[in-house]
Amino acid sequence: MNVSSSGLPTSVALLGTGPMGAPIARNIIARAVPLTLWNRTVHRAEAIAGGRVAASPAEAASEVVLTVLPDLPQVAALLHGEDGLLAGWKTAGIEHPILVIHGTVSPVAIAEFAAECRRAHGVTVIDAPLSGGTIGAEEGRLSTMIGGPRAVVEQLEPLFRLYSATVVWFGDTGAGSTVKACNQIVVAATVTALSEAMALASSTGLDLEKVQSVLSGGLANSEVLRQKGQRWIDADFEGGGSAKNQLKDLGFISEVATQAGLTLPVAGSLLTAFQAMVSAGRGDLDHTGIYLGLRG
Repeated sequence: MNVSSSGLPTSVALLGTGPMGAPIARNIIARAVPLTLWNRTVHRAEAIAGGRVAASPAEAASEVVLTVLPDLPQVAALLHGEDGLLAGWKTAGIEHPILVIHGTVSPVAIAEFAAECRRAHGVTVIDAPLSGGTIGAEEGRLSTMIGGPRAVVEQLEPLFRLYSATVVWFGDTGAGSTVKACNQIVVAATVTALSEAMALASSTGLDLEKVQSVLSGGLANSEVLRQKGQRWIDADFEGGGSAKNQLKDLGFISEVATQAGLTLPVAGSLLTAFQAMVSAGRGDLDHTGIYLGLRG
C-alpha cells in the first residue's frame, strides 16, 4: 500500500455515500486525501465536493476500498462482473487490495467471506463497523471496532483517525463485528428503555422536555438521549437509523450468542419488540419509533 509522508494511503475509494458514508467522505477529503467515490444513486456521490466520482465499482477500484453499505450481500454484489471491483483491481494492476467493510454485518458471515476473498482473490478484508451515528460521522468522532490482520490495520489507522475518535483492533476478521454486536445490545436496549420512559411520562401528562432535562443530568444520561431526545418530544420518527436495520443487528446478536452457547434475555426481548415494530409496517422509521407501539 502506497502512503504519503503523513502516513495516509494515496489510493482510496469510498463506496456508499449515504447518511454515514457522505460525512466520512467529507472528513477524508478535508484532510487532502484524494478520494474516489461511487454510489448506486450517482447524484449522492456527485454532491460531495472534492471527490472523483466513478461510474462503476470497477472504475473506483483502489488499493484501499471503504464500503459503507447496509449488509454483506451488498458488498459481495460489488465484486464480480466487468463492472466489479475484482475486474477493476486487475485492470489497475493492484495485486493486494484491501477491502474495508464499515457496515454492520454478521460476524460469522464476514469471517467466512474474508477467508474466501483471501483464498480466491488475494483480497484482504477488514471488518470495521462504526458506532456514533450520523452526528458522530459529521463530527469525525466515530468509534471504529476492527477485525483483521493487525499489520494491515496498523497501516490503515491514520485513515480511520480522519473520521474516528476511537479506533480499536480486536483480533481476526469478524472480531470487530462481534464488538459491534455488543454495542448494538446496549443501543437497542437504551432506545427501548428511553421509549418506555417517554411513553410513561407522556401518558401521565408530563412535559417530555422537562423529563429529559432531569434524565440528562443524572445516571440516565446517554449519547442516545443527546442525539435522539428531540424525536420523542416532536413525535418525529422519520429518517435516521431504521428499525429494520436495528432488527437485522439483533438477528446477528442472536446468531453469535447461539454460537457461543449463551442465552441473552434482554437481547431476546429486544428482538421480539423490533420484530413487532417491523411487522406493524414501521420498519423504515428511526428505531426510536418503537415508542409508537408502546403508546398504542
